[in-house]
Amino acid sequence: MKYVICYSGGKSSSECALSVAAKYGPENVILLNHNITPKVEQQCTKKLKDDVAEYLGLEITYANHKNWEEATPIDVCLDAGAWKSGKGPILCTNRLKTEPFKRWMEQNDPDKENVYVYGFDMNEQNRINRRSQIMGMMGYKTMYPMTWDESAIVRLEDIGIDPGKIYDKFNHSNCIGCLKAGWQHWYIVYCERPDLWQHGKEAEEEIGYAIHKDNHGPVYLVDKEEMFSKMKACGVEPTEKINSARFWADAKKAVKEYEAEMSQLSLFDADVCLDCTL
Repeated sequence: MKYVICYSGGKSSSECALSVAAKYGPENVILLNHNITPKVEQQCTKKLKDDVAEYLGLEITYANHKNWEEATPIDVCLDAGAWKSGKGPILCTNRLKTEPFKRWMEQNDPDKENVYVYGFDMNEQNRINRRSQIMGMMGYKTMYPMTWDESAIVRLEDIGIDPGKIYDKFNHSNCIGCLKAGWQHWYIVYCERPDLWQHGKEAEEEIGYAIHKDNHGPVYLVDKEEMFSKMKACGVEPTEKINSARFWADAKKAVKEYEAEMSQLSLFDADVCLDCTL
């Protein structure tokens, strides 16, 4: 029996690996990762995976999509012709992670002896319940070390490993251009990854539906461009490190002030032009 860490390369899964290894021994741990193309998984995330594995003296075990080196989340959804199937999860998760994960379990744990370890914490009880039920129905056992007593959790700072610059701006080490992320994440994409923003727009047009929706229906990336352009022009910081409600309140205030300033400049320019004709 092994403890299989669902090893995303994020801070939580890294601390899960460290905590389980400290309690049960690194020799009883498997670091199972789904490698993601460097087009959307940042180098600091890949470095964190390697740093923790090296500290534990373990090799990373990979369960990858066949075209992982090139296929972005948008690409795999384009291949499927949809963002999701019915009311199911976003297809990129299924194609890039779930399907390779299931194949690995079938091939490497046919007797269902291993324990599968997830990085959900005390604030994610719904995710814990859902994951426990899904894995349990398939006959697999799960564990959630981030819900242990704090004294049993090994933190990255305890062993001098830097989680990486991605956490300076993002709350998670998800793909850049995560299809499950909200508009605050996608404002960062708009500002810093115009290639992914454009790819998303083209994919929405080809698939015929938007990545995002609100209570009134689909909201396309192109629908946000005017607002985001103004936010960028008036210096709204692209970050997830500000509470969402505060971020959008501050952004709307900044845009309103920017629009008022632009309006005043337009009136001034018009007055100058009028003076020139006298």
